[in-house]
Amino acid sequence: MAGPTTAQCGTGQREDTPDRPPRPGAGGRRTPRRRPLIVIAAAVLVLGSGVVWALYGSSWLRAEQVRITGVDVLSPAEVEAAAAVPTGAPLVSVDTDAIADRLRQKLPRIDSVDVVRSWPHDIGLKVTERKPVLLVKKGAKFIEVDAKGVRFATVDKAPGHVPLLRLTSDRSASLRRFGSDRLVREAVRVAGDLPEDVARDAKVVRVASYDSVSLELTRGREVIWGSGEEGAVKAKVLAALMKAAPKAGHFDVSAPTAPAVSDS
Repeated sequence: MAGPTTAQCGTGQREDTPDRPPRPGAGGRRTPRRRPLIVIAAAVLVLGSGVVWALYGSSWLRAEQVRITGVDVLSPAEVEAAAAVPTGAPLVSVDTDAIADRLRQKLPRIDSVDVVRSWPHDIGLKVTERKPVLLVKKGAKFIEVDAKGVRFATVDKAPGHVPLLRLTSDRSASLRRFGSDRLVREAVRVAGDLPEDVARDAKVVRVASYDSVSLELTRGREVIWGSGEEGAVKAKVLAALMKAAPKAGHFDVSAPTAPAVSDS
């Protein structure tokens, strides 16, 4: 008869079982797989360093040329000189806002300018010049006034199809109440509301007071405009009057609901 097994011994010991692999965290710890992460981090570092070097240290991405568009009265050479673009500097480091500020300060004829980087080597300047809507005579010269009432340039010769502003309000109550700048803005407002054909024929915008603006046109014609209020309505009424009475010399739209027209 066979002897008692180990499990049957009085010692209470269990039968030996096969060895099991150690559980993570129990006896032997598994080494984390950090090498791929280190390689990725190193690659990112190298790539970042390369980009920084390409942008700032290399000769590939440098400001080498200035391209100018939108100029009419100004010359490209004037604009480029005023912009003072740091040629040879890394394109990424060029301060585009500073360039725009310099241009507006040095060249008041510039109303706005967009300064853009054009990779890999160019700086683009897209200029919008102010356009005169009125002229103020100063001695033998003329001051140009734009649609915002800004006096932006003094020229020797009056540009064509831009009316002359005449303020005849030296002692008027309007001048004391509003000031000359406000009256100039009112004249600008009227000039901006004129129908295209009338604006082209306008020779003088005369301001006697805030509510007394009149126009001298070619062929000796005159328009009584009144104040700058209801400008769009007055413009339509004036266009209709001129179409109905093309040979008339005097038009009054100061009260657009009751306009008047006469030969003189």
